[in-house]
Amino acid sequence: MNTVGKKSLTKARGIDRQKLLAPLALVIIYVFFAFVGRNFLTYTTLLNILDSSYYIGFIAIGVTYVIITGGIDLSCGTVLMCAAITGGTAFKTWGWPMWASLLLIIFVGLIFGILNGLLISRLNLPPFIATLGTQMISLGVGSIVSNVRSATFPPRGAADSWFKDLFKYMSPDNVSFPTGALVLFFVAFLAYVVLTKTKMGRYIFAIGSNKEAARLSGIDVKKWEMMAYVVSGLMAGIGGIAFAAVYTTVMPAQGSGFELYAIAGTVIGGTSMSGGSGTILGTMIGVFIMSILRVGLPSMDLQAHYQTLFTGIVVVGAVLLDIYRNKKASEIKILTPAGRYREEMKGKIALLKESLSGETGDAGRIQEEIVHLKAEMKKTYAQLVKEEKEAKLRQAEEEKEFLKTVKESS
Repeated sequence: MNTVGKKSLTKARGIDRQKLLAPLALVIIYVFFAFVGRNFLTYTTLLNILDSSYYIGFIAIGVTYVIITGGIDLSCGTVLMCAAITGGTAFKTWGWPMWASLLLIIFVGLIFGILNGLLISRLNLPPFIATLGTQMISLGVGSIVSNVRSATFPPRGAADSWFKDLFKYMSPDNVSFPTGALVLFFVAFLAYVVLTKTKMGRYIFAIGSNKEAARLSGIDVKKWEMMAYVVSGLMAGIGGIAFAAVYTTVMPAQGSGFELYAIAGTVIGGTSMSGGSGTILGTMIGVFIMSILRVGLPSMDLQAHYQTLFTGIVVVGAVLLDIYRNKKASEIKILTPAGRYREEMKGKIALLKESLSGETGDAGRIQEEIVHLKAEMKKTYAQLVKEEKEAKLRQAEEEKEFLKTVKESS
């Protein structure tokens, strides 16, 4: 194998296997329903999967920010619907122009995000309790604004329905194109950049890892914790526009349960419920897994209560997976002398490989030294393991003899 091949193999081995679980699960679930689902491998089914992922995807992006801080947002689903129904009422009943109604949807989402942020970061309410209360408030506000009736947006093709083309474009011969996927991926990319390349993202990760340490290092914890909930509210507003674009009619209680899909998708994608870790890409994969389940289970002719059952099992499984990941991450591995020797040698080899990338004239000597150290490590490690096994056998024999002697003397 040439040098490039060795480097590629070494890099591939360095990939965290846990990060491959979500993409692998996405492929397995899709292939599973392709075999057992009725008419699953069709363009219409793919459109349904994408349509059901838009609004969940947007709120999942916001929930990812919140969960990385170590919090939770149980209100994002009802806030999405409250924002959408307020915008629909403004357009239909109050006579607002469509552009102003869409801005109102985003504004309502932001208001609830600010409210959540104030309750949690300034008044120190537990996120679970605060957002549970906001969930009820947003549900009530949506019902009051619409007078407990549904709100309707203009159907496709009607005047003021231009925003629907942003999320689903219909050609003149009635062929649908999921343009909403492009909007979702663009917003996800912006969220990724903010989370990984900006001060805000670094502070959010720091708060989730250790809030007190972040405070002592000079981070304005209250400000950035609040910003995470503001982002969640903003995403709920955008999700409200996406829902109105795809489904036209919105009802006050329709958003209940969306938060579970968003949280489950986020956790399935690798974001830890304990905070401090998570990725937008993982969240997108988790959201599409949940969307495939929502479309795939009905294709098996399962009744609605069975679909709810299986979705609940996936949610519980996602939480258990998160607990397992945290447990593995916090495990303290006690190394034997052989293990310590191998770790030390691996460290030396890694340093040499690192220096190899910067060296130009002494690469041959460094490579020879790496080969020599690997051979020495393999030989010495095997000898140490053998000695440890022999020592354990001797110790077991001595314990056995001791117990035998005690038994005979008694």
